[in-house]
Amino acid sequence: MQDNTSEFRPIGIIHTPFTSKEGTPIQGAFAPDAQGTVEVHEQYADGLKDLEGFSHIYVFYLFHKSEGYALHCKPYRDDTPRGVFACRAPRRPNHLGMSVVRLLKREGNILTIAEVDMLDGSPLLDIKPYVPKFDAREDVRTGWLEESEDRRIADDRF
Repeated sequence: MQDNTSEFRPIGIIHTPFTSKEGTPIQGAFAPDAQGTVEVHEQYADGLKDLEGFSHIYVFYLFHKSEGYALHCKPYRDDTPRGVFACRAPRRPNHLGMSVVRLLKREGNILTIAEVDMLDGSPLLDIKPYVPKFDAREDVRTGWLEESEDRRIADDRF
């Protein structure tokens, strides 16, 4: 098996009101009023050109306070152990996070965002525009989530 290890370097930092896992929204869609900022390092700021025309963006970041990983976890909406790749749990082999957030404004290298669900100080790895024509799908199945209860705030599982 070939090792295709890659190195990622943060391109910025995410600032939110959430400093601990407890109390952080599980998904931004459950926290429409939770706001934060994305501070893009100056050397990458020119790459933000034209982003302000999008209402939503994908933000890719590191779960920087997550330690280790587990291939099975009890997700926030269920008490049954599930495979980590069938969940959005932060204790993953690469600690990679992805959120869709609402872009409120851009001022230079600072993006003001809403619907945040990440911890303050999360290292920013990438930003991509959310484009419904490319990203929205019909006839979607959501696996075990279709029968799970509706919890919205992080607990001590992760």
